[in-house]
Amino acid sequence: MPAERLFRLRSLDPDRFVWEVVATWPEAVEAIRGLPVEMAVVDPLLGGQTPRTHGIGRLRQFFPSLPLLVYTELAPATAGVLLELGRAGIRRVVVHRFEDAPGALRKALLAELEQSASQQVIQGLGDILRELPTEIRAALEAMLHAPGDGITVTALADRARLTRRTCERWFTKLGLPSPRVVMVLTRLLYAHRLLLDPGYTVEDVSLKLGYSKTKTLQMHLRAVFGLTAGELRVSMSVDDALATVTQRYFTPARRAAVAS
Repeated sequence: MPAERLFRLRSLDPDRFVWEVVATWPEAVEAIRGLPVEMAVVDPLLGGQTPRTHGIGRLRQFFPSLPLLVYTELAPATAGVLLELGRAGIRRVVVHRFEDAPGALRKALLAELEQSASQQVIQGLGDILRELPTEIRAALEAMLHAPGDGITVTALADRARLTRRTCERWFTKLGLPSPRVVMVLTRLLYAHRLLLDPGYTVEDVSLKLGYSKTKTLQMHLRAVFGLTAGELRVSMSVDDALATVTQRYFTPARRAAVAS
């Protein structure tokens, strides 16, 4: 992406957005597979002077859960490409110098992030977690990308700017499982959502979630769903996974047991 557009992206909200810059489509695939990437801002001109749909189309094919925002220039050569991308399901385009004022660009980015896999997981648990303070819900989302072997209640409380005891009391008050159990469950729902994308291997998902060993992720998946990662990706839908977790850990009977 040209330096001017990259500067606009980086200057929007440095505390919220961290950008990983790639120069080719293969580099983009590797970054998505191995880093905590929540969305991709792409340009059909990446990798050459002629705009093409191939690279963006492959990202959509490999990673359907990943939001894609096209940020490009308005030129005769790009018109046909944008039309093809629209037919392929790419709906949001920001045109340089016409639609990328800071407020408009930030709004477009946030709208795409609402469709990210992590957001879908948090939204799926929305009814269950809605009575938690906003700070804790935001911290739970952030913990999806924390190292897999280091998801501690203290880390969650620190992100929420609460004491550990206050954090634990909120979960107990609402009859929820412990904060650590809830963190593990949200991460496994996130892992399952990623596993449904054909571009990710089990090892990729383990790496993205920060597990030091893939077998630890496999062990957690078996404990919660009774299935391996490979079995999960071919036999359980997003709704099925959410229903399984809800029934086993968040039913009224379970809440009553925790409260007592």
